[in-house]
Amino acid sequence: MPQTRVLVESSSYCSIMLFFLVFMAMLYSGLSVGVNWGTQATQQLPPDTVVKLLRDNGFKKLKLFEADERILGALIGTEIEVMLGIPNNMLQMMCEDPAAAASWVDANVTSYSYTGGVHIKYVAVGNEPFLEYYNGTYLECTLPALVNIQEALNHAGLGSKVKATIPFNADIYFSPDSNPKPSAGDFRAQLRDRTIEIIKYLFRNNAPFTVNIYPFLSLYGNKYFPFDYAFFDGTSKPVPDGDKQYTNAFDANFDTLVWALFRAGYAEMPIIVGEIGWPTDGDINANIQNAKRFNQKLLQHVLSGKGTPARKGKIDIYLFSLLDENAKSTAPGGFERHWGIFEFDGKPKYELDLLGLEEDKGLVPAEDVKYMPKRWCVLNRQANDIGDLLPDSIDYACSRSDCTALGYGSSCNHLSAEENASYAFNMYYQVNNQNDYSCDFSGLAIVTDDDPSKEDCQFPVMISYGSPLLLHSGLSDTFIRIIEGFVLFFILLN
Repeated sequence: MPQTRVLVESSSYCSIMLFFLVFMAMLYSGLSVGVNWGTQATQQLPPDTVVKLLRDNGFKKLKLFEADERILGALIGTEIEVMLGIPNNMLQMMCEDPAAAASWVDANVTSYSYTGGVHIKYVAVGNEPFLEYYNGTYLECTLPALVNIQEALNHAGLGSKVKATIPFNADIYFSPDSNPKPSAGDFRAQLRDRTIEIIKYLFRNNAPFTVNIYPFLSLYGNKYFPFDYAFFDGTSKPVPDGDKQYTNAFDANFDTLVWALFRAGYAEMPIIVGEIGWPTDGDINANIQNAKRFNQKLLQHVLSGKGTPARKGKIDIYLFSLLDENAKSTAPGGFERHWGIFEFDGKPKYELDLLGLEEDKGLVPAEDVKYMPKRWCVLNRQANDIGDLLPDSIDYACSRSDCTALGYGSSCNHLSAEENASYAFNMYYQVNNQNDYSCDFSGLAIVTDDDPSKEDCQFPVMISYGSPLLLHSGLSDTFIRIIEGFVLFFILLN
């Protein structure tokens, strides 16, 4: 073959490849994934550090669970699109007092909505307010609160740019036992009228319907749930629904909502997935391998633009979540403290290509993180009366820190009894900022400079920011999300 022909063909090939890469870059530049940033942690990274972490990793969308002036201040000038949350405990006030809603909007939205300020696009009014756990507490006040917030945004001249929405749990819709397929989806009878009223108001204001979907919780809450169906790798037994085939739980869940909206008369209603992710510890199925498998395929799926069997196009999602939160309630399960794609200190847990191209691309860690000294609190093997005092001491330490990694199937489940005690003592010591009094336990504990970490079980040294929060074991807002594991997917048993 003449050399000139080789050069021409090589040049043509390079041109084609360049065109393809440019095309892919243009395609994916408009498709970005969001992330939730929760702050229930004993020691927290400074907001400026976290915002830089977001920008370094290319996150263009962020969901916050409440307004925090330090976080909003750090977001000024970043152009990161923000969904700003109003906690459930504020719904009654927002419902009853339009002036309170106006005051909240003025302080937390209007004050930051200037050129070069914070790009607030949505206000999330409550979080899963129709959960059965709340026993109807928010049923009457959710829509009025939504209306008062949106009207306050309108009166502030922001209504065309900032939309109020409500993040719902996926358990508000279902498919009946008589026809357990997505195409039979509808809103639950006891919630249907109220939900449709909300949908009507959202639609009139060009606001999206927001829903939280967790295939992990479907697996966690139902021992008969097919393991592979929770992921996006396909399944040997696709679920048929007319001329459509469902190979994963997310698509089946999402399309059940699509059909419920169709039956309500709002087939074209835009949908945002406000929370979706996979935890890395605290349960036998919560580990780094499964989290990477789920999240990477999720990103590839939603950013491809292919959509689901019942609705084509890109899917807006917010990953849950950015960082681990060691002060969250463990009532739903120990995994609640381990949803982050980053550790508590901003270290990536695994490689994740946020463009959904499945490249071996690592996440960028947080910079300039300050840690407490490298010392640990461990069991003093020379102590007297170890057997008598140890059980109560371990219970005390774990009830006031985070021992979820010791649970069945978790990363530290393989430790010996003595190592369990050391882990518990160290966690208590770390969340109390390594104060001397926090490594005593009636003489059972001692401080050491030798790292007691074992294989994949890390004994962490905490970052040096902030003071401890009260750790509690009460029920959190996320508790009944597990119910969705029992909803929609009776189809799998057929």
